[in-house]
Amino acid sequence: MALISTSVKTPVGLLQIAADEHVLVSATFGPNPLEETKRVKQIPVISDLIESYFDGDIEAINAITVRQPGAPFSQAAWKSMRKIKAGKVLSYADLAQRAGSPAAVRAAGSACAKNAIVLVVPCHRVVKTGGALGNYAFGLDTKEWLLRHEGAL
Repeated sequence: MALISTSVKTPVGLLQIAADEHVLVSATFGPNPLEETKRVKQIPVISDLIESYFDGDIEAINAITVRQPGAPFSQAAWKSMRKIKAGKVLSYADLAQRAGSPAAVRAAGSACAKNAIVLVVPCHRVVKTGGALGNYAFGLDTKEWLLRHEGAL
C-alpha cells in the first residue's frame, strides 16, 4: 500500500503526518518531508489520536504504532523515548543509559535530532542534565509549549 499523508492543525503549527496503513512513519512540524504520498483528509485513528492529545488527552498518542529506519542505538533510544510518560522529562544522559550505552550521551542527542516521528516518539521530553531544555528542531518555544501542555513545566 502507498503511504498516505495529511496535515493536523495544532496550537504550535501544522503537523505533517504520514502512515503506511495504520503505522505512523513520519510526523514533523512544517513542510511534508515525504513527497511521494497520497494526500488524504485524515488518517483513520492516527489523526483522531493526535487531535485528542492536543485537546488534553496527553496519553492518547501512546496508542499510535510507529516505525522508522535507523541504526540500532537510535532504535533503542526511540523505544526508550516512547516509555517517558507524559508530564515527565529525561536527561540525554539517562536516555543513553536506558538505550543501553551510558557513555553515548551525544548519540542520544543525535537520536533525538534524527527522530522522524516527533510528538509521538517524544524527543521533546528529553532535556539537559539539570533541567535546561536543550535543543529542539522546531524551536524551543514549541518544545516548551509541549512540555507545559503535558504538565512537565
